[in-house]
Amino acid sequence: MDTIYIGSTSGYAGKTLITISLGLYFQQMGLKVGYMKPVGVLPCTKDGKIGDEDALFVQKTLGLDEDPEIITPVVVTRDLQLSVLQNGCPDLMGKILKSYEILKKDKDIMLICGSGSFLHAGKYCNVAGIDVSTLLESRVILIDRFFKEFYYDYLVSAKELLKERFIGCILNSVPDQIMETVENLLTPLLKRKGIEVIGVLPKDPLLYAIPIKEIALRLKGNIVAGQTNIGSLVKDFIIGTMQVENFMFHYQKKGNPAVIVGGDRSDLQLVALEGRCKCLILTGNIYPNDIILNRARELNIPIIIVKEDTYTVAKKMDKILERIKLRDSSKVSHGYNLVKQHLHWDYIKKALK
Repeated sequence: MDTIYIGSTSGYAGKTLITISLGLYFQQMGLKVGYMKPVGVLPCTKDGKIGDEDALFVQKTLGLDEDPEIITPVVVTRDLQLSVLQNGCPDLMGKILKSYEILKKDKDIMLICGSGSFLHAGKYCNVAGIDVSTLLESRVILIDRFFKEFYYDYLVSAKELLKERFIGCILNSVPDQIMETVENLLTPLLKRKGIEVIGVLPKDPLLYAIPIKEIALRLKGNIVAGQTNIGSLVKDFIIGTMQVENFMFHYQKKGNPAVIVGGDRSDLQLVALEGRCKCLILTGNIYPNDIILNRARELNIPIIIVKEDTYTVAKKMDKILERIKLRDSSKVSHGYNLVKQHLHWDYIKKALK
């Protein structure tokens, strides 16, 4: 039996998608796949038992049905954090190993999905990914998602620690404008350091799209128009703080984004509506005038009123779109096809022999 630990250089890097994709691929090969998320950070309850929200989603997608407390033996709740701070760390590794021994029975391959940063997250109570993967003697795939830069120093450090257990890395969410640099400079650099790049996934806006209703929830906003269209997905946004001519130029390059604009900028609001924006997010707790409100209702374009200023809301939207979770079946199918197309499957299979 083979065991693969899927970790990453940072949080929100795409571990869930890669884990699901590996699981579906191996299942299609006819292998019996087991799954585990040793440390969960999104507590939820199923049948009266505490598990992890991401882990339950992966289980459902892969058609598995194990006890949530075995799938995720360590769930980081507030009570656990307080207990560790006050009394020191209990034997969490013992719980993880016990669950692993149960889950691996009759499996051809086990997929272990990490939480947060592979080298650091959970180190305070001895359950960092590097420690768990060592305990389970698993091979490791690390994901490095592009957040303004890649963390190739991190990958080199991980290689030095993991040695032959490191299968390779996946570079995720790579923008078109740096794809040539990744292929011609970064990949050869990592190769010289003994790190195989087993996949380069292009940035795909659909994977990080979010429903308008969830934007309103996260921004604590009030929806005053377009209520029947709040399930539409937002892939991008633009800030309306410029003159109309400049705004129109930048808006046309985005392709139906959400528009974050001051509640007093009715000129930009009207231009955005006529350009069929996904939604208007009006800042400063200022309600639109009747012309804007009526036009939004005619076009069924949602308007969200938020209290904070434009700059603050834009910063929050950046984080929301960066950290959106994989929760929609259409996203899973789309994401799996993307991963299946861009991963070096032959190399992965060969590394496991």
